[in-house]
Amino acid sequence: MRALVTAASRHGSTDEIAEALAGALRDNGAEVDLIAPAAVHEITDYDTIILGSAIYLGHWLKDAKSFAERFADALRLRQVWLFSSGPVGDNDPPVGDPADIPDLLKTTGAVEHRLFAGKLDPSELGFGERVAVRVVHAPEGDYRDWNAVRDWAETILGTPRYTRHLEPEGKP
Repeated sequence: MRALVTAASRHGSTDEIAEALAGALRDNGAEVDLIAPAAVHEITDYDTIILGSAIYLGHWLKDAKSFAERFADALRLRQVWLFSSGPVGDNDPPVGDPADIPDLLKTTGAVEHRLFAGKLDPSELGFGERVAVRVVHAPEGDYRDWNAVRDWAETILGTPRYTRHLEPEGKP
């Protein structure tokens, strides 16, 4: 497998999830490049793309959405996986996907979307973000589940090549 892992992150927490995914894929024999979405100019060398974004106010960051739009046709010819990070706290994660996910699944032809808990460190936030965090009473802390991230990487590795659009009609 030749994979690209790319994620949009505002304060680095989502980048760390992308790094863990890339590392787990490499540990299991995949060739992996880890590149920020805005720095990707071509995806022809990859058969698998893992695209992620931090969630802010229920939406993906612009760089990740732009990546999906820019490479939409090429993404539908590859195995694509989407992930989001952002919910924080010990409570159950929010029910349902972030607002952008239905359109992104359609645009990319992704196999699935996975939502990972995030991290909130107020010292990394700007003034407006700190105010928003106080208003919604978001709890400080690191809620990322690294075992879940590694397990998902193993799921990606165990999935047969996504070839529905590459094989002629009626062929396996």
